[in-house]
Amino acid sequence: MLMWEISSGQPPFINYENDYDLALMIVNGIRPKVVPGTPLEYVNLMELCWDADPSKRPDINTLIDKIYLILQYINSLPQLEVNSNLEIHNLETNYVSSTSKLFEFNYLPEPRNATSEEQEVFHSKTYDFKIPDNIDDFDRSYKQNSNNSSKIIKIFKDSSKKLSKLFKKLQINSNDDKNEAIQQQIKRQNIDIYDEMDEACNNPNLHSEEQDEFEIPDDGF
Repeated sequence: MLMWEISSGQPPFINYENDYDLALMIVNGIRPKVVPGTPLEYVNLMELCWDADPSKRPDINTLIDKIYLILQYINSLPQLEVNSNLEIHNLETNYVSSTSKLFEFNYLPEPRNATSEEQEVFHSKTYDFKIPDNIDDFDRSYKQNSNNSSKIIKIFKDSSKKLSKLFKKLQINSNDDKNEAIQQQIKRQNIDIYDEMDEACNNPNLHSEEQDEFEIPDDGF
């Protein structure tokens, strides 16, 4: 769900009560709707993590490898152009200040994956939304959230450059002892990435809007 929050700019199911009914829907396979413009490889990885069967979810090494490839692609672009007409996703939704919370529900059924038809029916429902009364507060908060999401992009880019150099050293070097030392550096770098991402993502004001600029072509990398 963290991957969806980063790509969408808001917590999942923000317009629903965090009650037993929502928990039951999630257990029955309902997932947030993928935001248009999210990179294809990112979507595929995120949906793998959503699988109701834990054995079918990617392990940490697969996640690192996939994210590294996505970062490589982003860094290969000649220049990242910022769209001056960024769409404010879900402007009509209730504006609320929220942070991740832990809820515990007992006696839930066995988790399963929902069918595409079930997902479509769920997301086609109509809900009553309204724009916040104080639009100045909304605008000020949006600018602050854009700054937070820029930090996420910078973490990805900086970390990708460091990892790229380390991987090149591994390819060039044939000394086993040196290779082991380089692998330890890569592990430490990965830990640093997750620490920085965790710090940034724990910011309750995190709202990412830039993902539309990083759409990967349909033919992959």
